[in-house]
Amino acid sequence: MVGAPQAMALSSALCSAVATTFIQRGLRRSNFYAGFWINIAVGVIGLWSIVLLVVPYQDYNWRAVPYFIFSGVVGTAGGRLFRVLAIHKVGASVAAAVNNLSPLIASGLAILLLGERVTPPIVVGTLVIVLGTILLSLSGKYVGFHVRHLGYPLLAASCFGTVAVVRKLGLGHAGPLFDSAINITAALIASTAFVAATGNQGSLRCDRKSLAYFALGGVFENSGVFLVLAALGFGDVSIVTPLAGTAPLFVLLLAYLFPSHAEKIGWRVVTGAVLIVAGVVLLSR
Repeated sequence: MVGAPQAMALSSALCSAVATTFIQRGLRRSNFYAGFWINIAVGVIGLWSIVLLVVPYQDYNWRAVPYFIFSGVVGTAGGRLFRVLAIHKVGASVAAAVNNLSPLIASGLAILLLGERVTPPIVVGTLVIVLGTILLSLSGKYVGFHVRHLGYPLLAASCFGTVAVVRKLGLGHAGPLFDSAINITAALIASTAFVAATGNQGSLRCDRKSLAYFALGGVFENSGVFLVLAALGFGDVSIVTPLAGTAPLFVLLLAYLFPSHAEKIGWRVVTGAVLIVAGVVLLSR
């Protein structure tokens, strides 16, 4: 029987997949600057609304703020920028699969920085993930992207993986809701500064249809983040992480149910995504 943590983790994966699909649809008539900025802005509104409603002021712990500012700038702003750019360059299915490498990066950093042990499942999981990534890279010429564009989802995974370790250090000082609110606020400031510094303020304008897709993507993206944090509060990491990591499989299902002319899916993409998800399951053991 599926318990509450498992249900929340699977719901998080589904939310992430739906967000990826909405972002891809929004990018048809707009650009990645608008896509990632609106995604983050929706998160700020939603998370602070929840924090102000349910978190008592005395539970705000400002000692953790430096950790979450760093995680917001690197993980949320940087990670989501590269994630949206990856969806634009390689398609939703491949972007979601490669982005799932973040647990591998987090495990490597935890071993190097936090002294965690190297176990056989980590070694096997790493090899399976590498095999899946190689298959995805070989699929490029068949589904219509350059192999070098895999660098974008890899950068997104690196940002998210790095932040996982930083947030582990900071969560000892604050709860997940306050953590997420500070994180997303720092991300909005950083992303706004980035757009302004690059002279792309005009790129934030988009038509109503693209705005609706990006806003819905933001709602589902941030709902997914909230659900996985809630799942971690009730369940074990070894159970929650692999279930939340099934998002690429949901993306493939959505791509099959709602096909897009902008994205082709072959057996290499499907097999590569399945291998990466299997590797994430092994890493969490």
